[in-house]
Amino acid sequence: MSAERTVKSAASRKRAWGPRMWPYLFALPFVAAYAAFQLYPVIYSFVLSLHDWNGIGSKTYIGFKNYVQLWTHDPLFVKSLWNTLIMMAMFIPVTLILGLLLAYWTFHLVRGKKLIQTINVLPYITTPVAIGFIFSYLFDWQTGLVNLLLVKFGWAQEGVYWLQNPWSSRAVIALMVIWRNLGYFMIIYMAGMTVIPQDVYEAARVDGSSGFHTFRKITMPLLRNISVFLVVTSVINGLQLFDEPKLLYGGWSGSVQVGGPDNTALTMIWHFVDVSFISDTRFGYASAIAYSLFLLIVVFSMLSYRLTAPKEDSK
Repeated sequence: MSAERTVKSAASRKRAWGPRMWPYLFALPFVAAYAAFQLYPVIYSFVLSLHDWNGIGSKTYIGFKNYVQLWTHDPLFVKSLWNTLIMMAMFIPVTLILGLLLAYWTFHLVRGKKLIQTINVLPYITTPVAIGFIFSYLFDWQTGLVNLLLVKFGWAQEGVYWLQNPWSSRAVIALMVIWRNLGYFMIIYMAGMTVIPQDVYEAARVDGSSGFHTFRKITMPLLRNISVFLVVTSVINGLQLFDEPKLLYGGWSGSVQVGGPDNTALTMIWHFVDVSFISDTRFGYASAIAYSLFLLIVVFSMLSYRLTAPKEDSK
């Protein structure tokens, strides 16, 4: 009798465990891949930031000395942070405003709406290498199309050194970011406009509101959550700016120049890559840069959200 009860109990446990086992088995490949390729590198890079290591010899534990040196004795890191913030201040407001205006104009087009959408989205799907080539060609001192037009129409006596001047080099990089992301911003804003009830516009029209007044009093407030999303994601992507300056000064042309003229185009990610693989192989120090950038992204993301979100949402 006892043996029969034991057999029934084992069969019961088998039936109970069987259906519960399958979700774990199906999730196991993803969890294992995430732990191996995402979680472990993140933890290991933090451990590495506490060591002095060139990738070949033995690691030397130095505690938080990499972080202290980074924030107190590395003028290039401070300059790369300053450059990144300046370029973000250039392209984020301009992209937001132009994206919103372009979306509003395109949304109310009667004809050619799809053509305008396609033309504006093309830069977003263009490869970064092609973008670097296009802008290097446009703003080249001797053969650039911009200088040729300025001289031809008499607006300048000679070509301008666009890529060798600190402020114009940052402006060209900001222009590259704006040109690439404007179509994306337009699409996101247009998606937000499609969910605004048309009854609101009809009521405003009955009350005598039209044109810019309707845009300012109805469209912009109802798209505020879209704007908050675009601001926060732009801050996160802006702090990771790398492709545009790197391709403009050291990409397709094969140039070895790092950071542009007097490092005025050097961004934090470019400094991280330079310390890791180009000018040096200080992997521990580079890991400290990566974790410092992570903390900056968290701080700036929270700050941008609190500044742009509605007061009732930001509390």
